[in-house]
Amino acid sequence: MALTMNDVDRFEASRPRLEAIAYRLLGSASDAEDAVQDTFLRWQAADVDRVEVPEAWLTKVLTNLCLNQLTSARARRETYVGQWLPEPLLAGDPMLGPADTAEQRESLSYAVLTLMERLSPDERVVYVLREAFGYPHREIAEILDITESAGQQIFHRAKKHVADGKTRTEIDGAAARRIVEEFLAAATSGRTEPLVRLLTEDAVAIGDGGGKIPARAKAFEGAVAVAKFMRGLFKPSGAKRAYLGGSPEVHLTAANGEPALVAVFGGQVVGIMCLEISAEGITAFRNQVNPDKLARASRQWAATDHGEPLLDAAF
Repeated sequence: MALTMNDVDRFEASRPRLEAIAYRLLGSASDAEDAVQDTFLRWQAADVDRVEVPEAWLTKVLTNLCLNQLTSARARRETYVGQWLPEPLLAGDPMLGPADTAEQRESLSYAVLTLMERLSPDERVVYVLREAFGYPHREIAEILDITESAGQQIFHRAKKHVADGKTRTEIDGAAARRIVEEFLAAATSGRTEPLVRLLTEDAVAIGDGGGKIPARAKAFEGAVAVAKFMRGLFKPSGAKRAYLGGSPEVHLTAANGEPALVAVFGGQVVGIMCLEISAEGITAFRNQVNPDKLARASRQWAATDHGEPLLDAAF
């Protein structure tokens, strides 16, 4: 059946919420867009006049599409070159969705998105719908065609898995910015000791180049190892400039609601380093340099003003 303009408008009113759900479920903006478009195609083919609650219908369809993707993604990531990390989204991206509560902010954080890769597809769906979007257990059970008690058990299990993997406690933005500025100063000093002091003893650093850009697949672990890696990463060299075709600027911004360093060259985002910061210091660096996962960030970057970089000609 052909959709009326009113039917299209009803879908478009739900699109931002659907994209935010899909992104949290899949960890990829491009995959989220595809899932939402596939949901629209199913809406287009449905007898929408018989759909009593469009929001519930659309959420159920989208969730099932994402479940299928999550199941196949596990197989694909076994052959992924290097470490797979989520696609980071810069501040202001509408796909980030709601971030009014501590639970919502946590569910979109880069650290928790990475942790959610450990969850089963059902656990991830229940966790996202409940924690980030406040769906009642009854509605989640209807979406997944399970009992309400089974959904509650899945949620508690998922929440425990995420809590067990967390190392951070939320700190205010001003404190986080100060720590990142201190980190940049230390990283460009050419000395390891100032860096070590800013890191927790169990700090880690890892990158995702997708086989297209050199990136460390195996994590550097421990403050000293991470500090040495960062000192080398921020040390200018002719080889790095030759590889990039020049020297990028480094800006301090936010990605997924947390502090991030964005490397920009020729107007394009060439790397996003997401920092996980606790009251004890910097606990993790997750560096996304896979160009396939930076295209949306580049478009977002080009559409906004970012002022002067914190670091110019860094490499």
